[in-house]
Amino acid sequence: MKYTKLPISISDQIEKLKKRGLQFGNEVKAAHYLSNISYYRLRAYTYPFQDNINPDHPFIKKISFEEIINLYVFDRRLRLLIFNAIEKIEISLRTQIIYQYSMAYGGFWHLNPQLYNNSVYFAEQIASLQKEIDRSNEAFIKHYKSTYTDPEEPPSWMSLEVSSMGLLSKIFSNLKKDRCKDQIALHFGLKDVDVLTNWIYCFSIIRNTCAHHGRIWNRRLPQIAMPRKPVNSFIGNKQIHANKIYASICCIHYILNIISPRHDFKNKLYALMKCCPLLQEKEMGFPSDWQNEPFWQ
Repeated sequence: MKYTKLPISISDQIEKLKKRGLQFGNEVKAAHYLSNISYYRLRAYTYPFQDNINPDHPFIKKISFEEIINLYVFDRRLRLLIFNAIEKIEISLRTQIIYQYSMAYGGFWHLNPQLYNNSVYFAEQIASLQKEIDRSNEAFIKHYKSTYTDPEEPPSWMSLEVSSMGLLSKIFSNLKKDRCKDQIALHFGLKDVDVLTNWIYCFSIIRNTCAHHGRIWNRRLPQIAMPRKPVNSFIGNKQIHANKIYASICCIHYILNIISPRHDFKNKLYALMKCCPLLQEKEMGFPSDWQNEPFWQ
């Protein structure tokens, strides 16, 4: 099937949305928004309110362009809040992985195939790490390569500092279970290494979505694991959707309570959720009484 849709002007974009039933309070302001936020990007925010089986995509409820923009802005603020929180978690995870394994196996442990479960994955991951090292402009990488020849590759505290969170997640997942993994999990208040492995993976997906300005409020995410016996207090209501953002937010908050006890994530989340538009709390997986949980007090 050949794609035949043609580009349309901003004024025609507004007319098309009006014909589909979207209301406009100020078309001049709407044109300004559409000249800076693409029609196609905003489609992700209008989609839940349209009949998408019908080729004309009519709106199925009374809604305005201004409300869609409010949802877009809310999602952007949520994305920035989560991205900032995951940055702290990523740095802490990277630190603990490098520290625990370096103290146990030396600075070049990441190159030891005996520590990994799958030799094929190990080879692929080290090759990916090598590419990230070669692309890096960090001064400490350049200094190592210009100063040392043996080993040829930098130690883990340099190499893994320039790896992506996604690659770090894959490397951690492939490492054999041992005391190091247990210690890392305990550092983050978890007794089950598999739960931490799952969290690192899920956080890396969310982090990349945020970094590439993807919508986050109603995205269906990988299933995040709920810890059965967490070291610290966790949410009591486990009957939540593990693939919606609320479940991941709970896990983010749990780790922040450990690594950054004076964080302001909770207060900022409270403030943001007070202005959640278009009754989208449920779509995000938030229970109606979520703030009454002792975990959120």
